[in-house]
Amino acid sequence: MTPALSIRNLTKNFGPAEIIRGVSLDIQPGERHAIIGPNGAGKSTLFNLISGLHWPTGGTVALHGQTISCLAPHVVNRMGLSRSFQVSNIFANMTVRENVRCAVLWSLGTGYSFWRNIGNLKAAQRRTAEVLDLVGLIDKAHLPAAALPYADQRTLEIAITIAGGADVILLDEPTAGMSHSETERAVALIEKTTRGKTLLIVEHDMSVVFGLSDRISVLVYGEIVASGTPDEIRGDPKVREAYLGDEAEDLPLTGGAA
Repeated sequence: MTPALSIRNLTKNFGPAEIIRGVSLDIQPGERHAIIGPNGAGKSTLFNLISGLHWPTGGTVALHGQTISCLAPHVVNRMGLSRSFQVSNIFANMTVRENVRCAVLWSLGTGYSFWRNIGNLKAAQRRTAEVLDLVGLIDKAHLPAAALPYADQRTLEIAITIAGGADVILLDEPTAGMSHSETERAVALIEKTTRGKTLLIVEHDMSVVFGLSDRISVLVYGEIVASGTPDEIRGDPKVREAYLGDEAEDLPLTGGAA
């Protein structure tokens, strides 16, 4: 089976600083894969390389067998990969509906045109409503995005990420800054909205990681030091010593929530 994502010997230098140092990783279609590691490990840089925001110093990234390493982010997105960011990346002065509709347009083959009345694009309106209903924001569709509470802004970003119909989804710390109850709702939303898709997630909340993931990779100083099932990662002495520590005792034994 061709991996949904195949990363081979990926490196990234910023001047003399080596941030990503020879990462190789295959993620299979439909897999939920988490990247964990200490601050400064290179997790967001890895996401930027995969999504085209940065180009690698060396190595390759392939999406369903097609090399995407040196393609612009919008090209990568149109090939079926979409991502969110650590800090909410929304159009604050646009409505919730308008934010999602922007993400929908290109997926329907509809570019931007000064002369086109967007209200007449029934397919875009229908898909926008479907996404807003799926994430639970349909009743807030008319509100400016800036007026949403923080957790709802993160929900909106997930809605934007999935709106284009990409089958490979990258989520960068989707529950950062949330309360326990907000995190539980976010995890349920991620499970629902990415069902049947390939998910790659960076997350610091270990309960989220171990409860959601089929496989986990540990990134330390730009290198993958361990990769395996949640049980394997939880019991790996090197991982426990270097990263998880005593926290591992309280983590769920299995991942891959249905």
